Amino acid sequence: MPLGTLDRTPPPFFRQGTPALTKLVLCSALAVFLMAADNRLKLTQPLRAAVATALLPVQRSLMVPVNLSYTGIDYLRGLQRAISAENSVRRLMASQAERAARGDQLALENTRLRALLDLRPALQVKSISAEVMYEAADPYSRKAYIDRGATHGIVLGAPVINEAGVLGQVTRVFPLNSMVTLLTDKDAAIPVLNARSQQRSAAFGGAAGGLLELRFMAGNADVQVGDKLVTSGVDGVYPAGLAVAQISRIDRKVDSGFAHILLAPAAAIDGVRHVLVLEPLSVQLPPPPEPAPTPAKPSHRTKAGAKPSASGAAP
Repeated sequence: MPLGTLDRTPPPFFRQGTPALTKLVLCSALAVFLMAADNRLKLTQPLRAAVATALLPVQRSLMVPVNLSYTGIDYLRGLQRAISAENSVRRLMASQAERAARGDQLALENTRLRALLDLRPALQVKSISAEVMYEAADPYSRKAYIDRGATHGIVLGAPVINEAGVLGQVTRVFPLNSMVTLLTDKDAAIPVLNARSQQRSAAFGGAAGGLLELRFMAGNADVQVGDKLVTSGVDGVYPAGLAVAQISRIDRKVDSGFAHILLAPAAAIDGVRHVLVLEPLSVQLPPPPEPAPTPAKPSHRTKAGAKPSASGAAP
């Protein structure tokens, strides 16, 4: 083979075109130009919108199985929660029905026992709904004003309660509003009954931290933390059985004959908006009997020289 016919060109693998550095510079410049054009001139926005519009059906079709799986899982979870809630509500309704039946039975039994013992029927307490307008600005007292007064039937000394328990007592009555002294006031006091031990005592306001204080209790009294105190009903103001407070702390001091007992109010004093004003029990109770007249004592004085008779009177 003659030497002139040989192909002396390098193979394609060793062929070199544009230098790599030049390509890098050109691609970088093109990328910077496209970014500036897209950011400043918005040149690629129509292209991007057209591509997004074209790919939207494909994207939605691909998301259908994912959405179905999520929807199915949420449906099964919601169904399970609904079944659990229904079962709990059914149990609660069954227990409430049992309590209602038991309460009706106890009320009937109470009526029969009162008739058997010839006692007066239980007092029916009347109530008036009211709304708290504002609290007194005095920082050293706890008083609130309600939008019901003498024209609405509010009387002095009426108990004020809400759904949780006793809040206080009406201490001043105006024609269109009334002032309520709350249980936490320093001048407030209420007779209470320990629901566990059936021991009577008196709770006073004014303790630190918005608490009540159970005073005049012996150091060895049968009281425990967590005992619930209710109204005793013997004061002629509060109906019996209303929740008042719960014992939160007991300090039995050796050097003192009384225990220091703090109570947490059953009804939240702060943030109360709607209340019920009850009629005092003294309005329905019969008046106290008048004291019998004391008989006149016989006179032991006699006239001078006269002798007393056998009955002790002068002749």
